[in-house]
Amino acid sequence: MELTDVLPFILVGFAAQLVDGALGMAFGVISSTLLISLGVPPAAASAGVHAVETFTTAASGASHALHRNVDWKLFARLVVPGVIGGVTGAYVITQVPSDQARPVVLAYLTIIAVILIYRGLRYPPPPRPPKVVAPLGLAGGFLDAAGGGGWGPIVTSNLLMQGAAPRQVLGTVAISEFFLTVAVSATFLFHLGLEVFTQATLGLLIGGVAAAPFGALLAKRLSVKTLLLLVGTVLLATSGFGIYRALAA
Repeated sequence: MELTDVLPFILVGFAAQLVDGALGMAFGVISSTLLISLGVPPAAASAGVHAVETFTTAASGASHALHRNVDWKLFARLVVPGVIGGVTGAYVITQVPSDQARPVVLAYLTIIAVILIYRGLRYPPPPRPPKVVAPLGLAGGFLDAAGGGGWGPIVTSNLLMQGAAPRQVLGTVAISEFFLTVAVSATFLFHLGLEVFTQATLGLLIGGVAAAPFGALLAKRLSVKTLLLLVGTVLLATSGFGIYRALAA
């Protein structure tokens, strides 16, 4: 295995994790989209990405905790439903293709993105505790495993829509994702075996772990308005591209 073969995946992993650490989303969406475009089956792509995220989310979650970006009460309400949804989604995608559901989810995320950008431009109201958490974790975990990405876009965007403090949302979602990815990766390994580990997953792993501390630092330093606008823009771009690919297929 040559460095030139792995380097593109290292760069993608670094960029994707930098965005993910700062905005609470995009690593799974960007990485799985790349792998699928290279011909990797959706289930294997999701399995490989979640294997990588086991390490990147550990580094990112620890960095967010160090910078005091984590709301531990919100974490306790989010993590268990997320794990249950993730394990269920991982099992489903190994049995049934999820291609038909993805355009619907992506359309929903596009609407969420527009609302977040609108709220960012209008400046958000004072932060308030979110009311809907457990169902959000269940749905986010399921769609993340079944679609190769979605925990950040679904959970982060909805918590922000409910008025939760952006910095704490990003940190809490990041550290919760570690437990989700461990459970999902174990489920995939049980059903698919070790063939999910390729040079692509190795490159994503190296780049993602290297970028994790920088993403948490960005989340701490950016303003609430900037975070909302960036999250909405990234979500709109990734969802729009996903819809285009689905319609063009």
